[in-house]
Amino acid sequence: MNWQAQAGDKLMSPAEAVSVITSGDHVGVAPFTTTPFTLCDALFARRNDLSNLRIDHPASLFAWVSPDEETSHVVTDNYATPLNRDLVNAGLMEYLPIARWRHDEVPAGFDPAPDVFMVPLSPPDQHGHCSFGPGVWFSKRLAQNAKTVVAEIHENFIRTGGDNFIHISEIDRVCEALRPTGNLPIAPRTEEETLVTEVICTLVASELVNDRDTVQIGVGTVSAALGVYLGDKHDLGVQTELITGGIAQLVRDGVVTGKYKTLHREKVVGSACVALPDEDLQLIDGNPAFELYDFGYTDDVRLLVQQPNLVAVNNALLVDLTGQIDAESIGSRILTGVGGQTAFMIASQYSQGGRSVIVLPSSHLIEGTRRTRIVGALPEGSLVTVPRTLVDYVVTENGIATLRGKNVRQRIGELISVAHADFQSELKAEAKRLYGITV
Repeated sequence: MNWQAQAGDKLMSPAEAVSVITSGDHVGVAPFTTTPFTLCDALFARRNDLSNLRIDHPASLFAWVSPDEETSHVVTDNYATPLNRDLVNAGLMEYLPIARWRHDEVPAGFDPAPDVFMVPLSPPDQHGHCSFGPGVWFSKRLAQNAKTVVAEIHENFIRTGGDNFIHISEIDRVCEALRPTGNLPIAPRTEEETLVTEVICTLVASELVNDRDTVQIGVGTVSAALGVYLGDKHDLGVQTELITGGIAQLVRDGVVTGKYKTLHREKVVGSACVALPDEDLQLIDGNPAFELYDFGYTDDVRLLVQQPNLVAVNNALLVDLTGQIDAESIGSRILTGVGGQTAFMIASQYSQGGRSVIVLPSSHLIEGTRRTRIVGALPEGSLVTVPRTLVDYVVTENGIATLRGKNVRQRIGELISVAHADFQSELKAEAKRLYGITV
């Protein structure tokens, strides 16, 4: 169909589309990998003609603020991406930590009813329904609440089941997308990182994930690779926030069936598809096994605890000797965000038969110097993403540390055993100094 004809007089240039925004407005922007770059570029071009805008852009992949320009605009974000990390840490963007997600609300701290909401969409189908494509995030709720909805149309957007659509009648202004939406910038793994990832994912897949489990896989250098290693399982389910690599092939091959799920039986449920190649997206497009929903719905602990055998697998930056997890910062420098990690780790604890798993390399190289990622204590200013009481297993390339049911002395022993060999003696000394415990 000719979608331009369906849009009618709503169709205009990007500059005309954002001309509705005036000084003092609250502007919501679709998050992360569905950043509407064409509309963002058009609004950014007007930044000196407007004042006192409030821009809520979760996990932004657009640089709204320039370090060398003064501005009256306030930009709020809840996740430091590689493209906005320096701005967040310089205080040029407001950082909003969020761990509470509910299906019936926009997270506190973001405007639930912005003056204008900017979002990328597919063309309308024959019934006038547009898809949010590879990511719903908060877009449907914000679009329904906003005074004005401005959309850019991407003809290559996929369509899925779930709550991944909005009618063209609910859109006020439309333009053609001039550039694709973003994706998570991921640096290529080094040879060492590749080997470490293979060992860790093999350990998790062989020892911690069972047939008929329902898994959540977090985005991260190690965790996001797990799907590729689950091919010998049977009747897995997927109930997650972000659909990562390998899941589409597991559905195709009959490994992921969802037959034993209680939430959305026989469906793969997430809020977005992240860092997927075109091959995966083509397998998902139009496949009734895949459903995308609002992030608040997929990450609502009240719903997740109803799913038995929920296995949450997430990344960490640092782990202290008692099992506290820092997945957000190194010291006070914010590198990522909470996302849904805390919610899924809580849910796995209250799921019948559930398990929580943290994965990370035992060490990393910083400017040629090797440093341990299992530490005696988290550095000053570090953010605790998951408390030690919610962590069952920590997995490095050196093995699996079992923390559930262990006292502090046992926890320390488990974690030192999976630390890098070069740092084990140092960590034993730290255990004695900090906790009075000899291992």
